Amino acid sequence: MQQKRPQVTILIANLPAERDRRVIRECLSLERNGYDVTVIAPRGDRTLKILPGSRGTRLKPYPVYVLGSGVLSFAFEFLWSFLCIAVRLVGEVFSGRAHAVQVCNPPDVYWPLALLMRALGRPWVFDHHDLCPEIYATRSGGDERKNIVFRTLVAFEWLTLRTASAVFATNESFKENALSRGVPADKVTVVRNGPAADEIAAPAEGVADTGRTPNHLVYLGVLGPQDNVEGAVLAAEQLTRLRGRTDWRLTIAGDGESMPALQKLVSDRGLGDVVEFAGWLDATGVDEMLRSATVAIQPDLPTRMNQLSTMAKTVEYLGRGLPVVAVDLIETRRSAADAAVYVPTGDPAEFGAAISELFDDPQRRARMRRDGLARFTELLSWEHQAKRYIAVWNTLLAKRLPTAAPAATAETVVPAQRTGDDTLSHAARDE
Repeated sequence: MQQKRPQVTILIANLPAERDRRVIRECLSLERNGYDVTVIAPRGDRTLKILPGSRGTRLKPYPVYVLGSGVLSFAFEFLWSFLCIAVRLVGEVFSGRAHAVQVCNPPDVYWPLALLMRALGRPWVFDHHDLCPEIYATRSGGDERKNIVFRTLVAFEWLTLRTASAVFATNESFKENALSRGVPADKVTVVRNGPAADEIAAPAEGVADTGRTPNHLVYLGVLGPQDNVEGAVLAAEQLTRLRGRTDWRLTIAGDGESMPALQKLVSDRGLGDVVEFAGWLDATGVDEMLRSATVAIQPDLPTRMNQLSTMAKTVEYLGRGLPVVAVDLIETRRSAADAAVYVPTGDPAEFGAAISELFDDPQRRARMRRDGLARFTELLSWEHQAKRYIAVWNTLLAKRLPTAAPAATAETVVPAQRTGDDTLSHAARDE
């Protein structure tokens, strides 16, 4: 009798499965290495039963009726998600699947299910996408370390980390955070977030910066309060003072709750002739925009959350060899190194001066392009992350593998349908 393939169930609470690019890559990597996968997530496209582009990753969606915007509505949303996920997970267990579970945050509330699964002898893996206490502190406007909500979130994060069989950290700062919570070092593996080389439509090496005019500044990502996209608009205002309005333009691609305020800011400052909003682009549109660009901006301010987070938009920039201007943040420097120009505080005048200097220095841009492509190819692309990701699963489920554990492969299957949702859903952060 043929042994059943090991089956991993992945839990998501904040995005439909088909919009979570990190989870898509994880599912496809698992399939390529002999695993069957089920994803329990909020309902997105009602017609989908199988993850687009996958061999057979099953989708088990649940309905969402309330989207959180405050503490109480967030609490209701996550309680509802917890109940829906718990019911579907129990169903997977009784059907003979869910040999192991991966949970993705936010929120950090699924540790009771971790205790249940581990009592059944099944591995429970935490894929740490976001630092939830730091997100709360940033969005609430200050240091909330003595606030009861912040302290509760820290406690939930501690429980989530400590009840896991293994932890995937999206960068070294997340790993250090896990270690500070008492997780043994051998249980934490860094699996960074970023596109696979095959997800970039054309070979990046084939596109060169030709010193084109007008210069094209771009921002790609989510337009949320914590992303400081208004900093990009105000940097554009500084550029009008430094170099006029004829040899450059700024394109902001993405969507989010800050869009109306950003459009008003552009109108109020009289910048409509130099700032354009591209909206939510599909994969082809993103590729075309980044390849037409001269410089990219990462305006995230130096909050604790941003210091410790890898911005996935930055990896998208580097994958196309696009020079970046960013605030000097710990994880941004670890990702971009010499492929970025760093400003101290994120003041618009700092951004404007740094961008203008790069516009006028094609030789420096060429060096930064080479550095960015090298970092992407040698370190940041998903092909490198997949090897570590699969190695952990091969260890946890070694007894369930039908033969000797397959070697972790760098091959990644690219979904046949790539949408703007896929491309931008994690364009804000790597966590």
